Amino acid sequence: MQTSNETISIDNNKELDLHLESNGVSKEKLFSHPVGLFVLFFTEMWERFSYYGMRAILVLFLISDLSKNGWGWPRPEALQLYAIYTGLVYLTPILGGLIADRFTGYRKAVIIGAFIMTLGHAAMALEGFSNNFFYAGLLLLIIGNGFFKPNISSIVGKLYPPISDKKDAAYAIFYMGINSGAFIGMLMCGYIGEKVGWHYGFGLAGVFMLFGMLQFYFGQKIFGVIGSAVDKTKAVEKADPTVEEIPKKVRNQRLWVIAILSIFTIFFWMVFEQAGGSMTIFAKDYTLRNLTGGAATTFKWVDAILTIFPLVAVTFVLFSLAGKIFKKYPATILFTLLSFAIIWVLAIWKVSREIGSVSTEVPASWFSVLNSFFIVSLAPIVSKIWETKFNPSGPVKFGFGLIFVGIGFAGLAYGGSSIPQGATSAEVSLFWLIFAYFFHTVGELCISPVGLSYVSKLAPSNLVGLMFGVFFTCTAIGNYLAGATGSLIDKISTAYSISTFFLIFTIIPIVAGLIMFAISPILRKWMHGVH
Repeated sequence: MQTSNETISIDNNKELDLHLESNGVSKEKLFSHPVGLFVLFFTEMWERFSYYGMRAILVLFLISDLSKNGWGWPRPEALQLYAIYTGLVYLTPILGGLIADRFTGYRKAVIIGAFIMTLGHAAMALEGFSNNFFYAGLLLLIIGNGFFKPNISSIVGKLYPPISDKKDAAYAIFYMGINSGAFIGMLMCGYIGEKVGWHYGFGLAGVFMLFGMLQFYFGQKIFGVIGSAVDKTKAVEKADPTVEEIPKKVRNQRLWVIAILSIFTIFFWMVFEQAGGSMTIFAKDYTLRNLTGGAATTFKWVDAILTIFPLVAVTFVLFSLAGKIFKKYPATILFTLLSFAIIWVLAIWKVSREIGSVSTEVPASWFSVLNSFFIVSLAPIVSKIWETKFNPSGPVKFGFGLIFVGIGFAGLAYGGSSIPQGATSAEVSLFWLIFAYFFHTVGELCISPVGLSYVSKLAPSNLVGLMFGVFFTCTAIGNYLAGATGSLIDKISTAYSISTFFLIFTIIPIVAGLIMFAISPILRKWMHGVH
């Protein structure tokens, strides 16, 4: 006998096939999803490698002594620049989304953005010649990200029917690609930046941004007319039987849901993005990082496993994709294989270098990779949960996400409770950073990929890029506030304690999460059947 869940799955698959056929996209699947999703997976993976790889060393570079080839900035000033940069990175997507919606189409915007970001990383690699190269690089990264970020997310959503239940799972898989790149980028760029030279770390980020652009450029025809020139996309959407006609009231209320969810992401990112600022400073100055004896040996092997494990996982995905599309899109696979060959060589070099070293100091940037490691580990599990009957509505997921990130900071507040008021250094157990990053990751999986999915499902087809821009604008505000509030770490820890500083970031998201739970019935009603 066929269960109701099986019936729903079959209907969703038939609807997906009909949608793909209507848009000229291959119906061939990998892990029950269109193969195009995995081309986007690898494009986003290398873009996030470059973004998070650079971000992992940005503040560390600025605050490092001149004797260590840093700029020797005070911590508040470094965090203020971090706030401006990360805020603008997520603000420009509203313009990039609007340009793609009206003029270029999503695919061309992604390529333009990737090219500009490649130039940005190249400029930062030349910071040793002139400070102006550093600032020009940041500006190019901000502009390029505006074209890239909202539009690649839009293409993911366009691969599926407008309100398909498979979208949440698709964005969770896409998010695994995001965090695979972020993980490897922070690990490799962070290690090379701290141990070899800052400009080498900045330059490495640009190399893989270039690979991401090339593999997408040569594989873009796999998407049919999705994301192509605007007139073609609209013409096909009219003929697509899975596109629904939306009454004005339903359309407006769904847009309100996007707006409210976007606003609540501000609270999440303001807290979560302490990772690149105050949490990096906590790792550098307040955490026991010089290890000896058994602890040093254990760390070396854990670090080796963390380096190799994600590469094994994504290499498996790559070879699975190659088996499906190599004959039609050989250049895409070859460029991706070349990029993987380079990263494998670097990974093996790093592991052998560390295992053979006499002293063991955990790089301050190392802790930031934990978030992405947990994402890569947990995303497949969460993806499967979202495809079962145990699948709460988007607002409820947001509520849980906010509370989880607050719990992570509760751990840091407790771990830092022994640090004296006004202390500028300490040696707290690294357990508390691991604890925080674990709960932050669980919270992120409940918010970020879910938010991308719901924007795609709730936005009218002609406003998808713009709505992603709005979503990322609120992310921009959260990122700016993260840097701005993070810059108060010295002031608050001097006046009160560092534990008080982290307690603030415990209370804010938990209160926001409880409010989200309270209003979730109203938002679910306004979604009009979108789950």
